[in-house]
Amino acid sequence: MMTYLSLGSNLGNREIHLDQTIRLISKRIGRILKKSSVYETDPWGFIADLPFLNMVIEVETLQSAENLMNEIIHIEEELGRKRGGDGYISRTIDIDVLFYEDQVVATANLKIPHPLIQERRFVLVPLAEVAGCFIHPVLQVSVDELLNRCQDFGRVTKQGQKLNFYYNFIAIEGNIGAGKTSLATRISQQFNAKLILEQFEDNAFLPKFYENPSKYAFPLELSFLASRYQQLKDQLPAQDLFKSFTVADYFIHKSFIFAGKNLDSDEFSLYTRLFKIIEASLPNPDLLVYLFLSVDHLKGNIQKRGRPYEKNIDFDYLEKIQSGYMEFLRQQQNMRTLIVDTNNLDFVNRDEDYLKLLELIGKEYDLGITRIEA
Repeated sequence: MMTYLSLGSNLGNREIHLDQTIRLISKRIGRILKKSSVYETDPWGFIADLPFLNMVIEVETLQSAENLMNEIIHIEEELGRKRGGDGYISRTIDIDVLFYEDQVVATANLKIPHPLIQERRFVLVPLAEVAGCFIHPVLQVSVDELLNRCQDFGRVTKQGQKLNFYYNFIAIEGNIGAGKTSLATRISQQFNAKLILEQFEDNAFLPKFYENPSKYAFPLELSFLASRYQQLKDQLPAQDLFKSFTVADYFIHKSFIFAGKNLDSDEFSLYTRLFKIIEASLPNPDLLVYLFLSVDHLKGNIQKRGRPYEKNIDFDYLEKIQSGYMEFLRQQQNMRTLIVDTNNLDFVNRDEDYLKLLELIGKEYDLGITRIEA
């Protein structure tokens, strides 16, 4: 069943509340198919110190309407929503069921469609973004038409998602264990971006390389180059109308950097000839983000994730790869490159650190290298 949910927050860190809500809905209610932009809106029906952030999501769910509402209440309570009293009040999160397919539900605790959709501009604007042609099952007009007729002229301001506005292709880079995949994945989820993740686990040479580097370095680097090239060639040109931009957890030059440290001179010379042919056919990212983390921290992260074939990675190898990245980055003057020292950030487990890093990535940068100690 398809349902449309309105999300709103005007207490505390509103961005985090929306992000946490979407994660819980995805986990407990169903698959999120579409997300509107985020809009800042004035409170509707009462006066508050802080405006709301509002958005609408389209969710595919197997839950009945009643179970859906029960789960929504649990999520709201878990995120600090305080119920009770008369009238509208500020809240950490508010989740309204707008539509549940074309069903009409009228019970003491649940009314679908939401009876105030047509009166609320802060609902109709994001709803029209994801479901403008949806026909209201009671009023028998489309959402777009409801927005045209709406007499509510309250402020509904689309938030400038700078990641969308400035960059069409962002590549997240870093040494082994820097958190590239975690960051790229979270950005893609929050901003509805197309996500390209490196398929390293499919490489049969990787475990063998860590056991015997000299024997397997060349086939490993060739196989990675072929895999990365094919993935980027297939996915970067493909336009996705429902995605706002593309974020990848690697850059094709990663292949060249690792090969330079893992291959002997003859092998690297042959590899370089092949790499230059491949490199020329792929676009550079609009922004390359390098997550700089000390080798001690990298080693700790590698141990935490517990991949068996990584257990033999030593400090010297991590230092060697780090130096390879630094050598490459120093030469990048014709590409926007952001180097962020993340030694004092835990953007995987602390939302405030993630938002701080997100703010840095969302800025507009000139060509060349920008270094920031976060």
